[in-house]
Order: sequence, then structure tokens, then C-alpha cells
Amino acid sequence: MAEVTLPQLGETVTEGTITRWFKKVGDTVAADEPLFEVSTDKVDTEVPSPIAGVLTEIRVPEGDTVPVGAVIAVVGVAGSAPAPAPAPAPEPVAAPAPAPAPAPVAAPAPAPAPAPAPAPAPAPAPAAASGSDNRLLSPVVRRLVAEHNVNVDSITGTGPGGRITREDVLDHIDKLAAASPAPSVAPAVASAAPAAPSVTAAPVTAAPVVRVGERDDVVALSKIRQLTGSHMVMSKGVSPHAFSVVEVDYFNVDQTRARTKDEFKSAEGFSLTYLPFISRAVVDALVDFPHMNASISGTDLVVHRYVDLGIAVDLDGQGLLVPVIRSAEGKRLRAIAREISDLASRAKSRKLSPDEIQGGTFTISNNGSAGSVLTMAIINQPQVAILSTDAIVRKPVVVSVPGGGESIAIHPVGHLAMSWDHRAFDGAYAAGFLVRVKEILETRDWSSEI
Repeated sequence: MAEVTLPQLGETVTEGTITRWFKKVGDTVAADEPLFEVSTDKVDTEVPSPIAGVLTEIRVPEGDTVPVGAVIAVVGVAGSAPAPAPAPAPEPVAAPAPAPAPAPVAAPAPAPAPAPAPAPAPAPAPAAASGSDNRLLSPVVRRLVAEHNVNVDSITGTGPGGRITREDVLDHIDKLAAASPAPSVAPAVASAAPAAPSVTAAPVTAAPVVRVGERDDVVALSKIRQLTGSHMVMSKGVSPHAFSVVEVDYFNVDQTRARTKDEFKSAEGFSLTYLPFISRAVVDALVDFPHMNASISGTDLVVHRYVDLGIAVDLDGQGLLVPVIRSAEGKRLRAIAREISDLASRAKSRKLSPDEIQGGTFTISNNGSAGSVLTMAIINQPQVAILSTDAIVRKPVVVSVPGGGESIAIHPVGHLAMSWDHRAFDGAYAAGFLVRVKEILETRDWSSEI
């Protein structure tokens, strides 16, 4: 017998909605065969069975939302005849469900009755529709529907069994925005609309904006923002954060990029950025500074003999995911570049599996792509360091010239900034690691890795 629990699907995810069971009670399931589908604010994914056997019990029906770690099913040993016996268990669970259902329906009915005018009756209708459809809506869809006050009855679902997906809601919101220019809506919405026209992601954040007086807007923090904040506060409270920075001259890297960028993009389908070079240099430097590639466990430092490299990915301002490149120590630059591109693409489309966003022994936060000059990131617990790649810009530098002299040249230069846990090591060790990363970037013959 093995209890199947809801896995951790991201650092800040605390719950998930079971959207589909691929097996029914009594069915045989193989190890690693998809057992159910779960949806959270960050990822929609299929979860495999932990063992081979017979599905003897389903404790959480489709549409229900449960916390991470909750037991949602039981898988028995293969060939066990009593497997169908627990099948009645879901029946009693399903039986009480209809009982509460009539109650909510009856409750809204009296509300419109006392109202003198029939106008209030339509108002509860969308809310009732939302409530009745909760079993088909994932957390991210419910959030979008609530934020934009969308009537789900007006949306056609394209997901399995007609389920409404995140893309369905966003398409519907876009159609509404294109169909009517907001003046006919409530004044508060009309006045909020001009506040964010320059932001391409405005449709997601415009709805929660509430105009307060003439000078302030109040924007409700999304669940992701609240959970991210809680995780970061926890990290700052647990780790004594320290901060170190080096400046890197990327002229050597640029020489290789300039020679190979056209061939690389033609062969791989994406551009060769600085990030794969930095990632490769970090992986190699960790060999010389193993305590950087570690985790804190109580009063122990657990030093990992493998590198699972996390790359933080921004989800269009709505949150962060940290997909992981497994066993990066055995991969060359081109392979790392492929995985970064693939993981980032699937992170943005919410198509990563739970295994791809868990773990990690060292994290890189690529803030330079957004133009930052110097970033102090917060450590991704229980790791002991996080490296921020800041903007690479062209600036004058002093270079050596033949004959032992010096000259001024214009090179691409950027900072590598690292937050680290002072429990794990001291400043000299952290500085030595950064200097080693810098040395690899500035001196290696990168053409051999393309």
C-alpha cells in the first residue's frame, strides 16, 4: 500500500486542484504512469503514480482543491483482489456532495425575492455561475475570473471535458477589451484604464485596481505575490545574508558569440545569449569551491557532489519559477543553452512537470535581461548562495597591449552579484568563487564548446 500525496509544485505553491483522474478505483496502474492531473497558480501538470499496483481509493474527487502534502489516493500492491472493495469509499463522499448543493441554490433564491426591483436578480447570477463551476476551474482560472469579474457562463472551455483554461479566460478578456472601449463601464474602471496603457501585461492587473480619491490606486496583492513575500521573509530570517560582487569583461565571450551566433540560431532555433556561458562557468567553478554547491540542514552543511542548476524565470511579472537543469556538471555549453531555452519557454506556458521545478543546489537569477545594474537577490532556501547576472553594457576598460603597455578599449562589461549564507563560509571563500567564475569567462576558449 502506498499513499499518494499532492506534491510540492513550486516554492510558493501551497495547494492544487485535481482537474482529472486518469484511472478509476480498481484500475491497475504502472509505476510512473500518469495517475492524475493537477492545476495550481504556477503549473498544470500530470502526476505519475509512485508505485505499480491497483488504485484502491480516491480520496479527492475532480474539482476539489487540497493543500500540498494531502493524501489524495491509495495505491495497493498489484494483483491484490480487495482493490475494488475500497471503491464504495468514494460513493459516500459523493453522496453528501449533492446535499450541500441544493442549499446554496436555495439560499440565493430568497435573496432576490425580498428585493423590490428585479434588477438585483441578474447580479447574483454570475456569482452563482462561478461557484457552481468551481469544480472545473483551476486556482489560476478562479483568480483571473475573480480579478476581472468575468461571467464564466460566457466562456467556452477548450480544455479536457470542456474545462475552462487560463488561455480561455485571457482570450475572453482580450475580446471584451477589444469590443468595448471601457467608458460605458463603471467610472472606477474607466478611470483606472488610462493608468496602465503602457504596460503590455496590463489586462492581468487592471481589474484589481481600486481608485481611492484622486491620487491613489489600491492594487490587491495576488496570492503568488503574498506567498513569494512570505518565502523571502523566511529566507532572510533563516540565513545571515552577505553580498559580494565582481565585474566581468565579456569581450572573450563576445568573440565567440559574434563568430557563431548566426550558425547557432539557424541550428538551434534560438539566440545564443550570455546566460549559458555564465551558467557553464558557474558549474565549473563549483568544482573548485564545493561548499558553494550545498544546502543547510539544521546545524549541518550538506555538500552536493552533483550540480542541479536552478534558473529563475519571470512569469510576465506575475511570479517566479525556478526550473532546474539536472546534472549540469556533465553538460557542455550547447546542451546547457538548449535546456535553458526549453525550460524558460515551458515555464512561461506553464507546461513544466513538478520534478522540473523542485530541488536545485545553486540558483542563477538573470536580472540583467531586464536591465538591472546591481541586484541583491534573496537566497533560495535551503541553498547557500544565489548569483545575479546584471546588465552587460559597453564601457571603456584598460587592456594590455603587446610590449607590456596598456590602452583603453570599449568592451562589454557587467556585474556578477552573489548573495550568500554566512553560516556556510566566509567572505574570502565567496570572493574566490566569483573570481574563478570571472576568470573562466574571460580566458576560456569558448569556441571549443559550440
